[in-house]
Amino acid sequence: MEGSGKSRDELNNLIKGYNMLLYFTGSMIMYEPKDECVIDFMSDGILKTLPVSSSNPLFLKAAGQLRETCNDRERCKKDLINDYHRLFSNRGKGLAIALRSAYPKMITDESRQEEVSVFYKTYGWNPSAKNVFPDDHLGIELLFLTKLTDMYLQLDDEPCIREMGNELHRFISNYLSDWVHEWNKKVQLYSVSSQYRGIGNMIEACVEDLYSLFGQRERLL
Repeated sequence: MEGSGKSRDELNNLIKGYNMLLYFTGSMIMYEPKDECVIDFMSDGILKTLPVSSSNPLFLKAAGQLRETCNDRERCKKDLINDYHRLFSNRGKGLAIALRSAYPKMITDESRQEEVSVFYKTYGWNPSAKNVFPDDHLGIELLFLTKLTDMYLQLDDEPCIREMGNELHRFISNYLSDWVHEWNKKVQLYSVSSQYRGIGNMIEACVEDLYSLFGQRERLL
């Protein structure tokens, strides 16, 4: 991902592309992949055309993994379901549990120890009232990140855009950057399917790219 040299519209389209990837990858770590449209999405190789491009080596690696077509749809579905439960589900082994609180050693900065729900409440968001996932579940944090970027994209006042860019950068820094790498290491170690390894790498790469993009916020205006 390169932020410099792009127009405001180009940058907005770039951010929208990352949002699409985060919606997809976030849902894949929250819910068992039973939905036939999701299975078709994976097994038919539709991911060969991604909504955004990046020069981030981890993004390129993830893209290659996600583009691997599974020719046997039933086997692909079975592998994905087994991987989901092995990695993330309470019904399985939970080898790569997607909770920030499961990685306390990665959260050493006092400013980052604040509960993520405090940040949510700043924007009037209460995910616990709508689902069974803890507030610090990675899928919930990614969903909030997409909502925050949607708000950013709707702004047209430069001071407000700059401030929201600051907030996005702070959210990623305080609630994602500190532990997502360690979580993804477990995904890479224990995942059987290339698709879930690709999902782990894609999430980490998108977090890295957006952190860099909003860290260059003065170039977005």
